[in-house]
Amino acid sequence: MYRVLLIPHEIDTRELRQALWAQRISHRITQDEKGQTLWLADLKQRDATAELVRRWQQGEAMPPPTASRSRNQVDWALLLRQHPVTLATLALCVVVFAAIAVWGDMVLAWLAIVPLGISQDALAVGTIPDALASGQVWRPLSPIFLHFGWMHLVFNMMWLWYFGRQVERLNGPGRMLIIVVLAGLAGNLAQYATGTVLFGGMSGVDFGLLGYVWLMSRRAPSSGFFVPQMLVVFMLGWMIFTMTDLAGFVGFGNVANEAHLGGLLVGLLLGWYHSRTSRRH
Repeated sequence: MYRVLLIPHEIDTRELRQALWAQRISHRITQDEKGQTLWLADLKQRDATAELVRRWQQGEAMPPPTASRSRNQVDWALLLRQHPVTLATLALCVVVFAAIAVWGDMVLAWLAIVPLGISQDALAVGTIPDALASGQVWRPLSPIFLHFGWMHLVFNMMWLWYFGRQVERLNGPGRMLIIVVLAGLAGNLAQYATGTVLFGGMSGVDFGLLGYVWLMSRRAPSSGFFVPQMLVVFMLGWMIFTMTDLAGFVGFGNVANEAHLGGLLVGLLLGWYHSRTSRRH
């Protein structure tokens, strides 16, 4: 995000914000002890933003929304440019989900954390060293792309989209890729350490993104990150709830709790490190 303007606390910015959104200018306004800071997501929109700010400060009429004859094309191009890792991860999860519907257990066996097969009418389970030695280097990460039902997929993709967009817009696709890979590996390995070999889901990465965004918003408010406090309480409360016997009693058994915790710890560590760096700058 790029700092554009510092506005006193007592100034009402609603008209300015409405004009910016009407012109499809991605922005954010944060508050601290100095005042309200206007941040711009795309530096290419700097001149258009400056013109709107000038008109707003002089009390002129704000322009109407821009015409959108090719709105869908422009929106998708903008989304792909701003959030390539988030969109690619989401698309891969959907493709894998569709592949499971077509090929079933074959896909599960191919993407599980260890090689799985049938030997003498019994399940044969390999190990991670076996997989790596045979060149199957994707297995420590690939379970994050497995989902076992529509609700499982939809909720995980919803949180991936919510948090992933912030990370890519504010810190770039490289940071997002690092969080996905490290939180995914940590969550998968933590779950595997419990003796489970067939599990999956993006929830460990989602909790990693939650931890990262939350710490960045708390420790470096000027970074532009934001997450409602009640959402943090809800997600952490959900994680704790699924660790209890009550979750199984009401039908939420077989939750990858260790994956959630492993991903969250990675996100918190990355958030702590990068928020400290951001505060220095």
